[in-house]
Amino acid sequence: MTKRYPVIAVIGPTAVGKTALSLDLAVSLNAEIVSVDSRQVYRYMDVGTDKLSFSERRSIPHHLIDVADPDEAFTAAAFVTLAEAAAARIRNRGRVPLFVGGTPFYYKALFHEALNSGLPSDRETRRRFERLADAEGPASLHRRLAEIDEETAARLHPNDVRRVSRALEIHALTGAPPSRLYAEGEKSRSELDVLYIGLDRPRAELYESIESRVRKQFASGYPQEVEWLLKNGFDERFPSMQGFGYRELASYCRGTTTLEEALEGDVRRTKAFCRRQETWFGKFAPTLWYDVSVSSACTLRTDILEAAKRHLKL
Repeated sequence: MTKRYPVIAVIGPTAVGKTALSLDLAVSLNAEIVSVDSRQVYRYMDVGTDKLSFSERRSIPHHLIDVADPDEAFTAAAFVTLAEAAAARIRNRGRVPLFVGGTPFYYKALFHEALNSGLPSDRETRRRFERLADAEGPASLHRRLAEIDEETAARLHPNDVRRVSRALEIHALTGAPPSRLYAEGEKSRSELDVLYIGLDRPRAELYESIESRVRKQFASGYPQEVEWLLKNGFDERFPSMQGFGYRELASYCRGTTTLEEALEGDVRRTKAFCRRQETWFGKFAPTLWYDVSVSSACTLRTDILEAAKRHLKL
């Protein structure tokens, strides 16, 4: 039997306090942090993705931040390859990999599900759907997907033509919804034995934190960051620019919305994402959940550190 290596992952909805806890844990556990964030993988997107400063990342090494340009297609499969390699290097240096972030699909791909590369592929079929998107618009293509696979459509952004086309391609070649094929695919047993540390707090407090953080981002150069990205050709064609905040600010930079409308749109979409995270992460196991609004910071840190050490056998 292949030896499995115990690791810790800090999960929870956006703005709950994962970053602060992870920095504390990293020091106590002699750990390096592997970012599990589908937005922080992109270079030049710093303010809107709430990246730590370079000085903070020097004090505690971070991995999988700034590994792709905003016009690159960064997939969950690419994340798994890089994350597994980073974890192996960290272990080889006698340190602990600490996974931190809020992208549930990346966690599932890394720890729980094989990414089924064996699904059929036909480039011309995919191009046919891409041409339909050009002719009818991305929203029309997305509606086609929703009619045959509501689950996959709900996971993909309407403007993500590449992934929507791939899902329709799989359906056209197999006659089955992609979500069902992935669910029925063989599960891979990761060599990483994960214990999830889940953080949560009452939703009203989360919403307050979200609003505060978004306003701070908008006052700290977020509009200027998006303006620079658009000027350098990184526009709404790419999935990286479809995330909450970036799309709204792109509209502001083009003069179609006001700055306050962009801010309100960012807050609204971030809250919706927060609710989805709570649903997704609620299904993860094994997870030890902690309500950060109940215990003092000191008690919370002590309890989590003890649980982490037990799992890591430290």
